[in-house]
Amino acid sequence: MSDAMGLSVTAGGDLEPDAATGGNAWQSTGNDPFFKIRYPLFRQPIVVAFLRSDRDLIDPKAYIDRGSGFREDDAVTFRSGYGFIIIADVGRLGLNRSFRIDPATLPCEFKFTVETFANRADAERAIGLRQARDMGQARRCDLGRLPRFTLSLDFAPRRRSRNRVSAFVDAQYRLAEAAPTAKLPQDDGIWLSTVVPVYNAPRRHLDDLLRSFESQNIAGTELILSDDASTSEETLKWYQDLGARDRVQIVRNPVNGGIARATNAGLAVASGTWVTLLDHDDVVAPHAFKLIANTLASQPEVRFLYTDELVVNDDLAPKGVMLKPAYDPVLLTGMNYINHFSLYRRDRLQAIGNLRLGFDGSQDYDLLLRYLEGLPEGQILHLPYLAYWWRRSGDTYSQRFIDNATVAARTAISERFARAGMAVNLEPALTPTLHRVTFPVDKETCWPKISIIIPNRDKFELISTIIANLYERTDYPDFEVIVIDNGSTDARVLELYAGYERTQPGFRALIRQEQFNFARAINRGVASASGAHYLMLNNDVEVIEADWLKEMVSCLNFDGTGIVGAKLLYPNDVIQHAGVIVGFGGLAGHWYHNKPRDFGGPMNRLHLRNSMTCVTGAVMLISGECARAVGLWDEEHFAVAYNDVDYCLRAHKAGFRIVWTPYACLYHHESLSRGDDKSGERKLRFDQEKANLQRLHATAGFQDPAINPGYQSGQSVPGLQIPEMLSEARPGFRSGSSGKQASGKSRHQNSANIARQQKE
Repeated sequence: MSDAMGLSVTAGGDLEPDAATGGNAWQSTGNDPFFKIRYPLFRQPIVVAFLRSDRDLIDPKAYIDRGSGFREDDAVTFRSGYGFIIIADVGRLGLNRSFRIDPATLPCEFKFTVETFANRADAERAIGLRQARDMGQARRCDLGRLPRFTLSLDFAPRRRSRNRVSAFVDAQYRLAEAAPTAKLPQDDGIWLSTVVPVYNAPRRHLDDLLRSFESQNIAGTELILSDDASTSEETLKWYQDLGARDRVQIVRNPVNGGIARATNAGLAVASGTWVTLLDHDDVVAPHAFKLIANTLASQPEVRFLYTDELVVNDDLAPKGVMLKPAYDPVLLTGMNYINHFSLYRRDRLQAIGNLRLGFDGSQDYDLLLRYLEGLPEGQILHLPYLAYWWRRSGDTYSQRFIDNATVAARTAISERFARAGMAVNLEPALTPTLHRVTFPVDKETCWPKISIIIPNRDKFELISTIIANLYERTDYPDFEVIVIDNGSTDARVLELYAGYERTQPGFRALIRQEQFNFARAINRGVASASGAHYLMLNNDVEVIEADWLKEMVSCLNFDGTGIVGAKLLYPNDVIQHAGVIVGFGGLAGHWYHNKPRDFGGPMNRLHLRNSMTCVTGAVMLISGECARAVGLWDEEHFAVAYNDVDYCLRAHKAGFRIVWTPYACLYHHESLSRGDDKSGERKLRFDQEKANLQRLHATAGFQDPAINPGYQSGQSVPGLQIPEMLSEARPGFRSGSSGKQASGKSRHQNSANIARQQKE
């Protein structure tokens, strides 16, 4: 049996349909009946199995694949009963695509159905209806979140373990091998053209490339090698020895014209609906075409798809992984994090003129920026599969080439904004070969007025510091400060307020004796504000650099941005906040917490602006438009904890972008003003607010697009980290070979890749 969402249930072992009863009735004829429940690569995340016997006591088991198939050690056994509702969260995407339910160990009769749901709330409604109709007192058995076969979030910053990488790779490819092959509408012709510019490539590299292509064994694909007037006898002899090959073409260009020109020559003879561009020293990963075909078949609206990459040595042994987040146009303005394996629609490539000349070292970056312009984000998909093997050698490139590639990349970014009618400047990011877009402000546009809202009670040292920092160390030209005070009695604090009210027309303190409620304080502040946008600011923050607020406000220039967060450090210069990942621990948590101040993270993402699902309310800028659309902060359910997570999730669901920037960096003395919530009444309230977050936003199963599914904080299993997936389908790098492609330059030699090389 199967449903419209692609879920299928296969009966096996000692099972027979009950012909007399029909429908969903079954008979177990022995001690080993089972149902294998399979779901597609992209699926609804909640699976519910309803198992009921009217007369026989049954004792079901569930088998969960934790990396070694279905084993007794990984079975979940339930106490005997007459009815069971078995619930599993399989995630929206994952290579682990099945689990097994054995209904009984003795002959019996029973009914069995399986349904899938988009979220827990929908599942609970359906369960309630079934309980009222026929499941009665059935026992609920929640398997929780099943493994998706991914790595730990701590994998990247920790020492790189070859064994762990290999185990991760093996698990991905084993599961991919078992996946069926979908039939695409283009199966009668070419659906995928793989175009590879070649220049003086070694024979073994070409052999590896060809072998990887042919081993895909997927109909409707072609390989086009576009030779850029190679002079190597080894390369030319390889062409001669190749002879005629099915689905392989060689384009011999008479003049060496460079990567872009050679690639365009290959594109000119391509016939596939889709096109991907490879380097001549890299290879296609096992089962890549099958997984890509499955994805395109199940997601027909997609117009651009990209995958993860495996870093290998010269002998193709795994060295590391390049795990990417979901599509993020903000991050893309700082680096080309997408790169390979990327699939383009050939007709759209033709419409934009294919690759442009004059962008040596960053020609792929320029192509990507132009191709994605105007494409709805819903048509851009990340497939978190190691579909591309990038061969990393020990060779490096001259500083002259790095400079040229960086200039080309920044030209491409600048032109991308110019086409949208925005004049920008490009500067070095915290990693100098990456990029920071700046938005010039002239007298006509000027800086909008910002209302800075600070909740406080007493704490003279803290509140006096932050207010002085705002007026003396912040260079923003137009802001007001509103302190929402819930009952200060310290005479020094009250005099501080009075002094600023006398000397600063934009300052006021609104004092009311009441129990602390952060959400209520923010709502009171917004109601009293006169600014265009609102900055939530903790009283335990210190300014480091004068332009921090200008940076946050400038981030509102990114399309659709409603909230901006800052980089926060503890006083000992380690990271306190670099963004919040929704779903950590079933709730939400800071990533790369306590890492050194200059830590870049995978692909040096922490040196660039990123789109996030959530940022901390300690320093949070909210646009006026977002505040009006999302409404008040939730005073009832999140008086103290998780109110910022709740607000960001509401803004995220309303379609607003949330941006974190490392260029606004402040110190944060976290919780100095209130202490912790680990005992007594505070703990009870904290526990209730955690429960509220899970109930209102289903964070236990939330898949945050800001993080690759491969980075997670789950439990380890011997030989393999198998945490739960946190990312929706939707960070590395290489020094390159030795200038073996057209004009002595490799496709990957752009500034993004150079930065990743430094990180690796």
